[in-house]
Amino acid sequence: MAARKPPAAPRKTTTPKASSSPRSTKEITPNASVELTREELQKLISEAAYFRAKQRGFEPGHEVEDWIQAEAEVMRRLERRST
Repeated sequence: MAARKPPAAPRKTTTPKASSSPRSTKEITPNASVELTREELQKLISEAAYFRAKQRGFEPGHEVEDWIQAEAEVMRRLERRST
């Protein structure tokens, strides 16, 4: 039977230093334009659509309508944040 190797020591990790560039981090600040990834935008829309469906009691047949309204709502909110 071969001898087992002892577990490796935990690796030290360093936190990268913050760059002086304001676009280097994804901080949300008032009046700041925040760029979202396609996945983040889709998540916001799907959550808004879910809450619309929940308000209706999840009655089937309104999924596309919920999505379109949620998409418009999210886009309005993002436009207001960027101005």
